Amino acid sequence: MAVQTEESDCAREQTKAEQDVDQVRQRATRDQQRLDSGAVTSPKDLENLQREIVSLAKRQGDLEDIVLEVMERRESAQERTAELTERVGSVQGRIDDATARRDAAYETLDADEATAEKEREVVSATIPADLLKLYDKLRQQQGGIGAAKLYQRTCQGCRQELAITDFNEVRAAAPDTVVRCENCRRILVRTSDSGL
Repeated sequence: MAVQTEESDCAREQTKAEQDVDQVRQRATRDQQRLDSGAVTSPKDLENLQREIVSLAKRQGDLEDIVLEVMERRESAQERTAELTERVGSVQGRIDDATARRDAAYETLDADEATAEKEREVVSATIPADLLKLYDKLRQQQGGIGAAKLYQRTCQGCRQELAITDFNEVRAAAPDTVVRCENCRRILVRTSDSGL
């Protein structure tokens, strides 16, 4: 935006400088025609007219130098604008690509969540109501994880190793008994890797 503004400012400045050059050029042409026509006969007026023509020529040269300098700045601003426009286009392309990938990932996650919810409903129907209620309560308290695997005497929920007395109680419990971690209070899921 700043470079576009600079280019626009340079364009206005160039137009004004070119108009100034044209005005000086027209005035110098008029004065030269008066001088050439012989309408001015007074030596003093002729001398003043010649001085003005020389002054106008110098002024025209100065203004043309300004026009060239402004044109160079404008050209530089145009090149920078083109470069930045290309970069913006490239960045926008990457943003669009990332947005499309993000949206696709959201769709996949939404589909996975819907599938998991359906599977949960099926499994929930087979679990006793009081156990499901306990699990949901623990899940809320423990940041979404109500049960954890017991792996080689370590609760995978809190990563704490069970004390030997707690571990012996878990080992002695019947397979259908609900056992809980003494550290985090999650339901412990016993497997062949539990070390029992």
